Amino acid sequence: MNCYEELVARGLIAQVTNEEEIKKMVNAGEATFYIGFDPTADSLHVGHFMALCLMKRLQMAGNKPIALIGGGTGMVGDPSGRSDMRQMMTEETIAHNCDCFKKQMSRFIDFSEGKALMVNNADWLLKLNYIELLREVGACFSVNNMLRAECYKQRMEKGLSFLEFNYMIMQSYDFYMLFQNYGCNMQFGGDDQWSNMLGGTELIRRKLGKDAHAMTITLLLNSEGKKMGKTQSGAVWLDPEKTSPYDFYQYWRNVADADVLKCLRMLTFLPIEQIDEMDKWEGSQLNTAKEILAWELTKLVHGEEEAQKAQTAARALFSGQGSLENMPSYCLKDEDFTDGKIDILAVLQKSGLASSRSEARRNVEQGGVSINGSQVKDIKASYGKDDFTGDGMMVKRGKKNFMKVTIE
Repeated sequence: MNCYEELVARGLIAQVTNEEEIKKMVNAGEATFYIGFDPTADSLHVGHFMALCLMKRLQMAGNKPIALIGGGTGMVGDPSGRSDMRQMMTEETIAHNCDCFKKQMSRFIDFSEGKALMVNNADWLLKLNYIELLREVGACFSVNNMLRAECYKQRMEKGLSFLEFNYMIMQSYDFYMLFQNYGCNMQFGGDDQWSNMLGGTELIRRKLGKDAHAMTITLLLNSEGKKMGKTQSGAVWLDPEKTSPYDFYQYWRNVADADVLKCLRMLTFLPIEQIDEMDKWEGSQLNTAKEILAWELTKLVHGEEEAQKAQTAARALFSGQGSLENMPSYCLKDEDFTDGKIDILAVLQKSGLASSRSEARRNVEQGGVSINGSQVKDIKASYGKDDFTGDGMMVKRGKKNFMKVTIE
């Protein structure tokens, strides 16, 4: 199976502008393509995972990725898929976030010897002269067409600022600059980016002529990726300081039965034939598939050693056997105790198993909290420092949230 056909088989391709030409370029390793990343945080999360895996797949087939960091567009904010205006960030915050992205992306993409590029669109967007932009680029865009774009229609009722209205022009200008300066002939993006991407293709055609090659592909990056990037407790980050390898493993171990094969196809590098065989799996076999998914993705992001630790801890936790050394832990401090005691609500809140005392109270009242295997029924239950010595306390909230709580 060629590279493009595999992307289709894995469910990654949503729309294309010229499938035969794109297929030919991708399969021949002749695509220099870009995907954009807005630096809205100091870590990538699993919502970016699909894009990173795609870049890795295409690079393995001989194509050249460009990771475009939105240092310029990040100062405006993309209205796509949003119901409110994104807060603007300072240049210093954006620069810090960009540096963090580089380190994480290098686990997926080989940037050596010209095999890939990382570019920041602040390099050209922050230097633009407004009058020159109006004359050079503004004339190529129809306001009527822009207002028909889904990314703007969703915001019209609540109000769309002129600041955000410019985002399509800036993203289109990115492709125009990458095409001219780096030979970028293809762009990939999420399905909510389609209008912006078509704008870039059209700008190149209008400015450089019909013979200019600029291809557009959209994937199910944002609709699926954003859903995958959120849990009840917030984002799942690729930075181990924000989401531990164990929590990362557990996130994928606990995906819904209906999603596990889709995630295996889209995100892992297992042979598609092996995954297709799993279509026949049912019942407890799906738990095996989830273990495979969690192992493969944790290994990809955090390395095999951390993946092994996470898997060992998870199996020990659920079997009640083996070492719990590598499971998540929280260390209480002397100041967390009052008169040598700490109540169960504080234990839950301080360890991160509950976001507030009121949430912790509900968890206990609903029978969802246990310590060392015994259910906690009293919201006033308290513990002394001696209770946390040695191996500490095994605190459980719900069916899937565990924490080993110790003391300094």
